[in-house]
Amino acid sequence: MAKEILTIPATISPLMAQSGNPTAKRKVAAYARVSTDRDEQLTSYEAQVSYYTNYIKSREDWEFVGVYTDEGITGTSTKHREGFKNMVKDALDGKIDLVISKSLSRFCRNTVDSLTTIRKLKAAGVECYFEKESIWTMDSKGELLITILSSLAQEESRSISENVKWGKRKSFADGKVCVPFTQLLGYERGEDGNLAINEEEAETVRLIYKLFLSGLSYHAIAKNLTERGIKTPMGKDKWHQQCVFSILTSEKMKGDALLQKSYIADFLTKKQVKNHGVIPQYYVKGNHEAIIDTETFELVQTEIARRKSQRGRYSGVSIFSSRIKCGECGSWYGSKVWHSNDAYRKVIWQCNHKFKGTKCSTPHFTEEEIKAIFVKAFNQLFENRKEILDNISLVKKTICATDNLEHEQQRLANELQVVTEMAHNAIHQNATVAQDQAEYQVKYDELMKRYEDTKTAYEKTVEEIATRKNKDNTLSSFSKTLRKQENILDDFDEGLWGTLVENMTVHRKDDIEVLFKNGTVIRVN
Repeated sequence: MAKEILTIPATISPLMAQSGNPTAKRKVAAYARVSTDRDEQLTSYEAQVSYYTNYIKSREDWEFVGVYTDEGITGTSTKHREGFKNMVKDALDGKIDLVISKSLSRFCRNTVDSLTTIRKLKAAGVECYFEKESIWTMDSKGELLITILSSLAQEESRSISENVKWGKRKSFADGKVCVPFTQLLGYERGEDGNLAINEEEAETVRLIYKLFLSGLSYHAIAKNLTERGIKTPMGKDKWHQQCVFSILTSEKMKGDALLQKSYIADFLTKKQVKNHGVIPQYYVKGNHEAIIDTETFELVQTEIARRKSQRGRYSGVSIFSSRIKCGECGSWYGSKVWHSNDAYRKVIWQCNHKFKGTKCSTPHFTEEEIKAIFVKAFNQLFENRKEILDNISLVKKTICATDNLEHEQQRLANELQVVTEMAHNAIHQNATVAQDQAEYQVKYDELMKRYEDTKTAYEKTVEEIATRKNKDNTLSSFSKTLRKQENILDDFDEGLWGTLVENMTVHRKDDIEVLFKNGTVIRVN
């Protein structure tokens, strides 16, 4: 007997398909996202939420679960999309049967994330519907279409990222400064969109520079600011030394701006990485009004370099820390408290290695004695002020001159460019034209040696220029401070101590050397 086959046509669309109990309503949720917080995007965002709320509730066969949203979040990663992650969790927990989204690009622009999430939901019996593309993930063709369209969405994100990146770099090349004003202490957005001084915050910046030049460490300055109740750039109560360091090294404080300090290496992760010469940087001089004058700023950079070069860890809990040296072992003096719990309590300074190994015979001093030594040394210096200032002017003109070095730097820079082009041409020619490889290798090695020799000479020249400029800044600050002082000292001056003194070396109680930053050494008996 021949088989008789009857075809029963489908009467339920994928949208109305039920899972489990056919009489139960399907639990439906929607997902909406916008990538920026601009007004036009926010309008789109509100429209998506309203549309899907009304659309799902209008269906008798659907049960409205909710609309999961992410506002102002990129779609290239699910890492920071809390709404998206909550939706997936609820779906896997059985609270959702169907997820509706405006388009695949709203759902996810990353091909791997998109497919991984959809497969995870499918395995749990949860379907997704993308209205714009009319794709159902339970459909046999769904995954192929999703793979293709996700790849296109990811490529679109890459293209958008490249366009935005090009626009920013073009702005940088034109000297247009873009900064996070809320994170920059001392400045606010001016009427022209550029940096304008916020006087109240600028006073904090000036205080930080003053405390640093007086001898305090980053940690001590941070503690000082916290105790004063001054807010951090982010409005926090507690200061940290890294925040102090960033303010002390920010070129924006002297009115300049270094652009493109960091860049986004991968458009999918959006992770910012420091620019160590991978892409060009642009330095804009005189971009805005300065809080700190150039001379003081450069003096601070010199002091930072000096502290880094010192033997052992720099201690800046006091203005005398890392400034008084033992003449026997070369160690720094540190503060000690005697009779801390009785009426005879006092703070003294002595060699930190006094009782380590061979005992040093150098004496201890009270702070009052140290201050008196400085006053005596300064007054001797002041007596020879005219001669010292004349010597500083002579040194600045001779030892600190950089004109010839800067010409040499430019010559070496041109040489590097020429050698680099020659090397590139040699590599290109070898890749396109058949030639003797032994001869090519000899030529290439010669070019590389020439490049390395020139690069070494260039770096030494740059270093020497920086050294001379640092010396020039130190001497300029020294002479400026000395000129301002009209009389000898009667009492200790903290500002003069921080600006003028390099260090003190203690040999005996009646034999102390005070080394000033201009190189003058005065022995105090």
